[in-house]
Amino acid sequence: MGDQDTHLVLERLLRLRDRREPLVAQIAGWVGAGIIEGRLEPGRDLNSVDLSRRFETSRTPVREALMLLEQEGLVEMKARRRPRVAAPTPQDIRDIYQVRKNLLSMLAGLLVERADDEELAELRTRVERMRGLADDGDVDGYFWNHVLLQERMTEIAGNPTLKQILDSLALRTLMLRRLSLTRAGRLAHSVDDQERLLQACEERDGGLASALIAGATLRAQRAVEEQLEPEGAARGRKPARGRRAAS
Repeated sequence: MGDQDTHLVLERLLRLRDRREPLVAQIAGWVGAGIIEGRLEPGRDLNSVDLSRRFETSRTPVREALMLLEQEGLVEMKARRRPRVAAPTPQDIRDIYQVRKNLLSMLAGLLVERADDEELAELRTRVERMRGLADDGDVDGYFWNHVLLQERMTEIAGNPTLKQILDSLALRTLMLRRLSLTRAGRLAHSVDDQERLLQACEERDGGLASALIAGATLRAQRAVEEQLEPEGAARGRKPARGRRAAS
C-alpha cells in the first residue's frame, strides 16, 4: 500500500470526509498515520507550534485535529500539559484484546457461514499478496494489507453491528497491531495464521476458524506486551519454550 491507500483507510475510520476543514483532516491524517506506523511513539509530546509550522497554519486547526485524535484514543490532552501520543497501560492492552478476541471469533464463524466460493477466492488472493510482503519484510505494506483483509472479512460476514463495533475499536488497536508485527519472525507467523484461518473457512469449519483467530489474537497481545515491557525486564526474562510470535 502507498501513502494514498493509507490515507484512505484513516479517512474512513476518522470520518475525515465529514470534516468541513480540509486542513484539519490533513493534519489529523498525518499525525494519525505517524502514531499508527510508529514514527510518533507512545508518550511523545506533540508540539502544536511545530505542527502549525509544518502545515503553515495557525494553532487552531492543529488543536482541532489533535482533539479529533483524542476522541479516538490516539492522543492524550491534559490541562497545563502538551498534547502527547497516547500510551496504553498493560490493563488497557488486556482489555482491548479481550474484546477484540471475542469479536473476531464471532467474525470467523459468520465468515464460514456466509462467504461464497468467489469471496473466499478473493480472500485467498489477498493472503497470497500478504505472503509476498511478509517474505520481503515489508512491515507497513503487510500491516495495511492485513487491515484491509479484516475489513473485507467484516463486509462479507454481513453483520453491520459487528462491523460498526470493530470500526469503533479500530483506531485504538491499529497502533498495537502494527507494533506486534515488528518482532523478529513475526510477519511469517502472522501470514501462516491467515492461511490456516482461510483454509478453515474453505473447509466450512466454523469452530476451527473461531479458535484459530482467537489464538492468533492472544498471541498478538503477548507480542505487544513484550514489545512494550522495559528493556531490562526483557533481558532478564528467559523466552518460553515453543513460544511463537503473534499473529
